[in-house]
This record gives sequence, structure tokens and C-alpha cells, in this order.
Amino acid sequence: MQVFTLWREGTIGGMVVPLTYLLVASGLTTTVLVILVIYGHTLSNREDDQLFVNKSELTMMGSEQLVLIGKMERLKKVIIGLAVAAGILMLASIGTWAWIGLTR
Repeated sequence: MQVFTLWREGTIGGMVVPLTYLLVASGLTTTVLVILVIYGHTLSNREDDQLFVNKSELTMMGSEQLVLIGKMERLKKVIIGLAVAAGILMLASIGTWAWIGLTR
């Protein structure tokens, strides 16, 4: 019962515990999302660089290009999932903040 009481009424550094957890989770999710977007941009630049090879090098570089495209497609799904999760956590944080403000 003590854990439930802390969850409802406790504070961490002056902030209500559920709001703190939501903000921390939202921050971590957004940080990972930004890192993955930067990594995806780096992969995209490598793909663009390889598009300018001549036809004789195309057969040698073709397999690397396919690997890059596969990585980018998998990364795209992860980025979309993290963006949705970050958005939901942000909305939940805003809703919790508003609920706390209205009930106090």
C-alpha cells in the first residue's frame, strides 16, 4: 500500500512522481529518436555518395548499396515507432500536468 501512496502523492524534487516518470521516459525516447535520425541521415548520405559511381563499378558496389537500403528500411520502421511512442509520452505528460494543475 505504501508504493501506491508514493505513486499518488509523492514528489521528486518538487514534481509529482507520475509526471516525473513520464517526462524522463519522454526525454529518453526523444534522445534515442534523435540519435537514430542522425544515424539514418548518415546512411542516406552514404547511399547518395554511392549513386555517382560509374557503370563498371556498379556491379562491385551493388551489394553494398542493397545492404544500405535494407538497413535504411529497417531503421525507418524503428524511427516511426519511436516517434509515435515519443508523441504519446509527450501527450500523456501534458495531460498529467494539466490534471495535476486542475486537481490542486
